[in-house]
Amino acid sequence: MPRRAKNLPVGNDNTQHLSLGLIALCFPLMEVQLAIDACGKASRRLRDLPAAVVAYYIIGLSLFPGAAYQSVLRWLLCGLEWLESGKFRVSSKAALSKARQRLGQAPMRLLFERLALPVSDTKLKGCWWREHHLVVIDGSTLALQDSPSNDSHFGRSTNQHGKAAWPMARFVALAEAGTHLIFQAELGRYKDSEIVLAQKVIPGLRKGMLCLADRVFPGLALWQKAEATGAHLLWRAKVGLKLKPERMLADGSWLATWKTPARGRKVPARSVRVRVVEYRLKGGNGETFRLITSLLDPEEAPARELAALYPQRWEIELTIKESKNVLRNGKVTLRSKMPELVRQEFWGLLMAHYIVRKMMARAALEGDIDPDSISYCSSVEIIRSSQTGPVLAFSP
Repeated sequence: MPRRAKNLPVGNDNTQHLSLGLIALCFPLMEVQLAIDACGKASRRLRDLPAAVVAYYIIGLSLFPGAAYQSVLRWLLCGLEWLESGKFRVSSKAALSKARQRLGQAPMRLLFERLALPVSDTKLKGCWWREHHLVVIDGSTLALQDSPSNDSHFGRSTNQHGKAAWPMARFVALAEAGTHLIFQAELGRYKDSEIVLAQKVIPGLRKGMLCLADRVFPGLALWQKAEATGAHLLWRAKVGLKLKPERMLADGSWLATWKTPARGRKVPARSVRVRVVEYRLKGGNGETFRLITSLLDPEEAPARELAALYPQRWEIELTIKESKNVLRNGKVTLRSKMPELVRQEFWGLLMAHYIVRKMMARAALEGDIDPDSISYCSSVEIIRSSQTGPVLAFSP
């Protein structure tokens, strides 16, 4: 005797049946719910758009940048359509916007901070140098929807010709060099200094890491804060930075004391011991590169190896390009027209990028290859296609 099909109610009870492929693999439903509960954003009544579904939907917005709002939700929930009692109702754009406003950005940020972690696998090629885990810090900007609230909150660039076409947000991120996984980030207004934003990102460094940075970052206060985490540093410095050689080393590098004078009562004098590596590129334009590092022993870190290692800093430039341009199919601006939703979408964007790069890292480990040898564009397409099938955790 055939059994009657079970009807699932539309609302919170449905979330227990969702298994959103690779999204749920990297950001499990239980962890999503814990983050939502920790921020006090749990749904208080049964809804067509429970908070956990909205969190996955926000990640989906960046995985499917060319799709309409309702199409993204339809893709994520298409597996529920097998129910004979009717199709899962796809909410209106207004309902989706209200659901996003109810959730806010705090659960998305908390979810990213808890689960978007570096792979840190010593077997993964390109992630380590000697015994140091390579990470990179850098900043960039994001173009936003031209709404009054975005303009007022984030601001925009100006020049002699007037204002830019779009409001802009500035961010700074820490990424694992080998995998391009962003594991720490901070979003600010356009006029916020990258140094100020970096102050909030630096605590993501850990003992055993070697952090690379461009010459925009070296400031003694930031350096000391980064060094206090236990990580080692290899940052490019401006040639004009006053560092007097105090002891020449066998590999051509030299030790110096980096000092800054006191500035009133609130800013005390600072000093720290650093090692300086200066070099020019063979066949280059004669430009002198100056690196400063906390690795003071030339036997532990030879100058030539440090000079050859520093170009790994450009890995984060590729990371930013992937998340801003490739993943989003060249879309100029984010979708959101309100500052709170911009921040929410920003964390969703980073998590979408994390999903792609995490899967690439796992594939590289299985194939014993460098993640750089895997096509990012192809990986994005594979993941997008995997998200458009049934999303139920069991077979109909």
